[in-house]
Parts: sequence; structure tokens; C-alpha cells
Amino acid sequence: MGNSVRIISDTVSIIASENAWIEGKAIDQLVKTASLEGMTQAVGLPDLHPGRGYPIGAAFFSEGRIYPALVGNDIGCGMSLYTTSLKTNKVNHDKFEKRLSDIESPLDDSFTEQLERRKQALNITDSLSDISLGTIGGGNHFAELQKLDTVFDGDLLQPLGIDKKQLVLLVHSGSRGLGQSVLVDHVNRFGHKGISEPDDIEQYLDKHNHAVRWAQLNREMIAQRMLQALSAKGEPLLDVTHNLVSEVTINERAGWLHRKGATPADCGLVMIPGSRGDLSYLVKPKPSTDSLYSLAHGAGRKWQRTECKDRLKHKYRVSQLEKTALGSKVICKNKDLMYEEAPQAYKDIDAVIGDMIDAELIELVASFKPVLTFKTAGKCC
Repeated sequence: MGNSVRIISDTVSIIASENAWIEGKAIDQLVKTASLEGMTQAVGLPDLHPGRGYPIGAAFFSEGRIYPALVGNDIGCGMSLYTTSLKTNKVNHDKFEKRLSDIESPLDDSFTEQLERRKQALNITDSLSDISLGTIGGGNHFAELQKLDTVFDGDLLQPLGIDKKQLVLLVHSGSRGLGQSVLVDHVNRFGHKGISEPDDIEQYLDKHNHAVRWAQLNREMIAQRMLQALSAKGEPLLDVTHNLVSEVTINERAGWLHRKGATPADCGLVMIPGSRGDLSYLVKPKPSTDSLYSLAHGAGRKWQRTECKDRLKHKYRVSQLEKTALGSKVICKNKDLMYEEAPQAYKDIDAVIGDMIDAELIELVASFKPVLTFKTAGKCC
């Protein structure tokens, strides 16, 4: 691998240059998690930052034991990318915002047939969480219209049918309340200890895999209802999951790969977004066991959520944060979330991308500029 690799111990490494913004608390969490029973390798990625007990922006390989608490509550969280028929020269922020004002309500009857067909195809059963299907949720989730900025590899981009005349849609969301219910059920039974008994693993994985599929369907429905609201058409290009556990073989050793906010590097082209006021990058991964076949899933937080408002409220009004330095607009009617998700609260995406290039983990395909980011219109179900 290249220069942007820090070796912490025989089992712990971080893909980041020495001047990368990595909090000591995140490194402590990475090392502590790597010491869990059965853990044999832990990798922090350039977007590494502290989480609730476990770091975000990391991948872990264990043998004989899985850790559902490490996967967390947003099982299946990930991103999907769609082409759209929306023209870059026809963007009207105010008009788009008005049309998107009702997309957080439960799906209406116009989606019933499509929803049932997709549920059947994905082997998804009904659940109490179905009321939130097609909704983005809170935190760092979003749906964003973007325009092509720079092409680095036209040969790789051309088959996707993306050009500078049309917008693309990037959706970042997960399993909403369904993943939370799976985690709560597990923690009530086992606490934060891992599980190794085959029956326990099978029972958890049945629920886990269902939540992963549900999250995929959720992103589909978000994209479809946004396209419908904007009177546009679109086609899916990719869908990847950032939060999950998978059975894998690495270096001829069978075990479990836990991704905690990490993009898979073994499933083709992927999108790695910056903050809502920064570029996103379409990249071609170079799969490596040294990175546990994983990449950063975004810029990564620089500040804790609880400190963002105090840091920013004296410098910026909410109305100022609605417009980004790149000329895009952010739709977010939750004032606290607006500060928590401000571009200033995130790391520099170019530094994150640069570290992965230096570590020989990716090749650039194209970059995209945000045009309109939807987080919440204040009607979240």
C-alpha cells in the first residue's frame, strides 16, 4: 500500500496521512474494539470518527463470533445513485423545494403496486416500520441532486450514461426504525457481547439481512417518490451498504466482516460524498485485504453533533447555511440539524479522497457538485 497508512499494532491500522483529522477518541475506540474476543483485524478509514462506543468509518474482521452492537441500529444504511431526466439548465431551487414539500409522508396509493412487487422480489415481509418506507430520516441521511463536475476516466463513466446536461440523484438512508428494533431485541437478550452459537447467529442474521433488504427498498422508494414529485424519470446505477456484517474469507481465514460506516470495495464503482457543501466522488475501488475490502463512506465528522450549534450560531444564521459555497441549496427545516450537518462540521473530502489514492485503494472516475440537498421539510414520519 502507499504512504497514507498508520500501523497502530499487529491487528490495528488506519488509512490516513499523519496530518489527517483523526480524533484521539476515535483511535481509542478503534483499538478497544479490536481487542474484543475473536477480533483479528481492525482498519480505520480516512473518515474515522467517534461513535457511541464504537468508531464510525471502520471495518473489523472477527473469527467465530459476530458483534451486532458493532453493526449498530441503522442496519443496511447505504447509498444509491440514479440517473435522472432533469436538465442542469432547468434547475429552479424554489420550485423544486415546493414540489418536494410532501415527500416525508407515508407512501400514497400510487406506489402500492410497485411497492408490493419490489417487496416480493426482495423477499421483504411487512413490518411496523413500513410506515416510514420511502422516508430519509434524520442524522446525516439525505437525498441530493448533483451535476457532473469533472471527468477523470471517461471510459469508466461512459457506460453509466451520465453527462453534464442531466442531474443525478444520490440517496443516503437506511433501515429507519426496523434496524433499531433488531438491535434493541438483540441487546436485551445478549447485551453488547458478541454471539458465537450457530443458532444465535442464524436468528440475528435472519433479522439483519431482512433489514438490509428493507433499507435497499427504502432508498428505492425515496428515489422514486422524488423523481415523481419532480416529474422526472430515472434509472438506478448502483446501491451499496455501509452498515452490515458479512461472512467472508480473508487471507484464507473464514470469519465475519463488520462494516461500521464503510463503503464496500468489492462490488464495483461507488460514490463517496463530501458534506452537503462539497463535492462527491465516483471512484473505482482497488480491493485490498489490508483495508478489509473497505473504503471511507464520506468525509466523516470533524465535530461532535452536540458542539456544532455553539460553534456556528454566532457566525451563521440558518438562512445562510441553506446556501452553500458551491451555489447549492439545502432543504432542512430542523434548525438544530442544520447546524449539526453544516459543511464546517465535516472533514475535507479532498483530503479523505487523497489519502485513499495515496494508499492505492481507489481510482477517480468523476466528481459531482451538489445542486439541491433534501434532508427534511419538517414533516418526518
